[in-house]
Amino acid sequence: MATCMPTATATTIRYNTICFGSPKENLLLSSPLKLPPFWPWQKVKLGPLWVSPMGFGTWAWGNQLLWGYQESMDSGLQQVFNLAVDNGINIFDTADSYGTGRLNGQSEKLLGKFIREYRGKKWARDDIVIATKFAAYPWRLTPGQFVTACKSSMDRLQIQQIGIGQLHWSTANYAPWQEKALWDGLVAMYDKGLVRAVGVSNYGPKQLVKIHNFLADRGVPLCSAQVQFSLLSMGEDQMEIKRICDSLGIRLISYSPLGLGMLTGKYTPSRLPTGPRALLFSQILPGLEPLLRSLGEIAATRRKTIPQVAINWCICKGTIPIPGVKTVEQVQENLGALGWRLTPDESLQLESASGRSSKKMIQNIFQTG
Repeated sequence: MATCMPTATATTIRYNTICFGSPKENLLLSSPLKLPPFWPWQKVKLGPLWVSPMGFGTWAWGNQLLWGYQESMDSGLQQVFNLAVDNGINIFDTADSYGTGRLNGQSEKLLGKFIREYRGKKWARDDIVIATKFAAYPWRLTPGQFVTACKSSMDRLQIQQIGIGQLHWSTANYAPWQEKALWDGLVAMYDKGLVRAVGVSNYGPKQLVKIHNFLADRGVPLCSAQVQFSLLSMGEDQMEIKRICDSLGIRLISYSPLGLGMLTGKYTPSRLPTGPRALLFSQILPGLEPLLRSLGEIAATRRKTIPQVAINWCICKGTIPIPGVKTVEQVQENLGALGWRLTPDESLQLESASGRSSKKMIQNIFQTG
């Protein structure tokens, strides 16, 4: 198959003439084609599922506090969803806690609505995988309550089966006695066929091994582990989690692959985002000059953008990145991370630059040891 450099314009992809394949392939790819920016059969294994190499996160869909969500955005978010699915994205990550105040669960409700109102190819709609997370709320004390949480998510999504049911965080650090009930809840929802696969989120190395073994003893494979993972979050614990996932056949799903936006190249110490992110950015951005410079150099050489290079690094590490999207422009931008790969030398250059950067992303307080 030819290797080409795609340029996305809405849903039409134009391939330039710098292609490396047979003359027949090059002739076919030298004119505008309505194709996704990566071939549809390029999927990665995620437990029993086959999914796109990148998914999209929906934390912002319903979150007013951090992301400024308003219900007037819903029609635009439907366009975001449609464009993603039209271009081969089939995995969407959400959670039963996504949405603030009266909008709790709004992200799941919107995803369900967008799936029902999608007017593209039926096979593309049927191929969608929803990965949702169930919060370890203090009042969820029994396996039955966790199963009820799963059924409530299914009601909001209005689907018959969830792709991946994930435990949102571990209670090992503050309520270890609660943990086993939640694990038993994962087993129950899997055994009842409510979910096709189970995963965890924010689990550190030790707890990840424990829950893997616990589930394996009950005949339930752990298919995924979702953690903060990016060129800003590649500390000792994160890399140990990656090694454990590789050794146990667990797929790592990397959230915040752009460091909440710090790896987009859009912000500087003198140009900060509005809202709660501004304080975090002001503390970290001044120390990121080596990394942002290397990202910019590779982006220029590759004729890509800084976010596309940062996301592609996550893909090259064997993870499934799930950047958040709120606009059509963000979807178009992120789709450019697909269909190509950094060289090993480029990956090493970025990792070295990350090591020279004096600041790192603050780790999620919910992540265990």
